Amino acid sequence: MSQVEESIEVSVPVSVAYNQWTQFESFPQFMEGVERIEQRTETLTRWKTKIAGVEREFDAEITEQLPDDRVAWTSVGGEARQAGVVTFHYIDDNATKIMLQLDYDPDGLAENVGDKLGFVKRQATGDLKRFKEFIESRGGAETGSWRGSV
Repeated sequence: MSQVEESIEVSVPVSVAYNQWTQFESFPQFMEGVERIEQRTETLTRWKTKIAGVEREFDAEITEQLPDDRVAWTSVGGEARQAGVVTFHYIDDNATKIMLQLDYDPDGLAENVGDKLGFVKRQATGDLKRFKEFIESRGGAETGSWRGSV
């Protein structure tokens, strides 16, 4: 099992950053390699990815969701094996620190080589930077929200 830990500061309030992160179907707009996410239930999403030429489809289940605090998930079934948590930390009224922790199990030669070369870490760093650009370019307005707890 491999791990990635990354963080970024965004210039929006905690509630805006959190609300946008709950809009899983918008992830392809800032996550490279994510082609589609379907929200199937309040806690189940279906992902289609294509990263470095490797296509995957898998389900991910939200295991914990606390408004303005955290979203945790784990993959269920499918080829991709991963689990993670994103936490949101108040800096001031217009700034939030987002922390990503991801555990994943690379499968096959290509994914293992990519893991050793730091591909997933670079991907996570880039995705967080694109999230920052996405939410800040919207003038701090999220595309929606889900404020329920899991």
